[in-house]
Amino acid sequence: MPQKPSKLDRFKIANSRRLRADATDAEAKLWKQLWRVPIEGTHFRRQVPIGRYFADFACHQIGLIVELDGSQHAEGAARRYDAERTAFLEGQGYHVVRFWNAEVIDEVEAVLDTIFAIVQQRQILLAEADRFHPTPARRADPLPQGEGEEP
Repeated sequence: MPQKPSKLDRFKIANSRRLRADATDAEAKLWKQLWRVPIEGTHFRRQVPIGRYFADFACHQIGLIVELDGSQHAEGAARRYDAERTAFLEGQGYHVVRFWNAEVIDEVEAVLDTIFAIVQQRQILLAEADRFHPTPARRADPLPQGEGEEP
């Protein structure tokens, strides 16, 4: 029987839904275009709760978060909050990339090209990490006596 979500989980789900419904023009535009990042094994989600924060767009498979910032993010208090938030998310193993809302609205192709390049880079880094810590190949059990031999 599935476990009933906690009050905190229900709050996060409701907040994610509200944030998705109230998306900025830039968020809506990028969301409609993210499918064009043609890399196998990536799946972006929007308004994803991670710890006490909500990431605008996240791809868990490669540990990438895309944040869109309005002009209010250039102010002192917001910059400090964003730095704290980024430090937390990077501490969770994510790479955070930020774009200004105006960049998405005016230059969505350039934003998509940048995301595409970062996705490729993240996949290469993850593949290289696997090479340094490979999973040992499973040894095949020896054939029982008599099997595999011609009669």
